[in-house]
Amino acid sequence: MSATADHAEERANPAARLGFQPGQVVQEIGYGDDADQALREGIEAITGEELVDENYDDVADAVVLWFREEDGDLTDALVDATTMIDPGAPVWLLTPKTGRDGYVEPSDIGEAAKTAGLAQTKSVSAGKDWSGSRLVTPKTAGKK
Repeated sequence: MSATADHAEERANPAARLGFQPGQVVQEIGYGDDADQALREGIEAITGEELVDENYDDVADAVVLWFREEDGDLTDALVDATTMIDPGAPVWLLTPKTGRDGYVEPSDIGEAAKTAGLAQTKSVSAGKDWSGSRLVTPKTAGKK
């Protein structure tokens, strides 16, 4: 696919820049009425799978965590988000953009990610009202 086609896909499907692949199981945590429906539908279109919720009891390939300032402790939410994914799998932390209700300071995201044992590898605009931070667990931190 050409670079031009890649950019056209990203404009048509906001989930394209998040790196999901066909067949992946994506667990969604923190869904609310304010969640970006186009992004959710875009993830499902790329993976060919419906998003699974917090009650999914198998290993997921990635997590999408919708989080707003009033949702509680971000570190706890991130630790919970990593319980059903393999080391190296991404957690996409989606937070409201600057000036939106529920905005989370980038320094708070960085601190919570570090405390939860995650590394931030990428930040993107994930929709009109949402920013995305790609967080991963170190691949060398094997589960015991």
